Formats: sequence, C-alpha cells, structure tokens
Amino acid sequence: MKTARPPFPLGRILFTPGAIDALIRANQDVHNFLNRHMNGDWGDLPDEDRVENEFSLEHGFRILSSYATAAGEKLWAITEADRSATTLLLPEEY
Repeated sequence: MKTARPPFPLGRILFTPGAIDALIRANQDVHNFLNRHMNGDWGDLPDEDRVENEFSLEHGFRILSSYATAAGEKLWAITEADRSATTLLLPEEY
C-alpha cells in the first residue's frame, strides 16, 4: 500500500491549445488528471521516470506525469521545479 503524503502545490494551472482540444475530444474533466498528478499517480511512465519523480519531490525538481485520455491521446502534466506552475500539454507541444 502506498503511503499518503501531502500533495505538492501545482501553482498556476496552464493549458496548451492541444491539451484543451484533447480534453474536449475525450469529454474529460481536467481535474481528474490534475488530482492524479498532484497525488503521485504518475500515469504511464517508465520506472526510471517514476524514480526521477520521487527524487524530484524530495529535492525540488520538475515533476512529469503522462496520461492517456479516453480518446487514446497522450497528455502530459509538468510541474515546474519551483512549483510556480503546472502545464498540461501534448508531448508534441513540448
């Protein structure tokens, strides 16, 4: 069982045009993805990126999550190292 930890701050929430379009196509609420990201559910990341996120939580680096929308599109959530902002975007918009 995963131990609970306080969520990290998301800062300002930003969306790229592609992320907005993907959420509309999937008819999904952004809060689901933001809550998963903030609570340490990194989505579809390889193990090395999951380990990097855990390290980043402890040492104040950028945090990345990757999710699939209901329409099958990949959506990333990236929280900046200083926790000033979290951006939802498509990988090709990075």
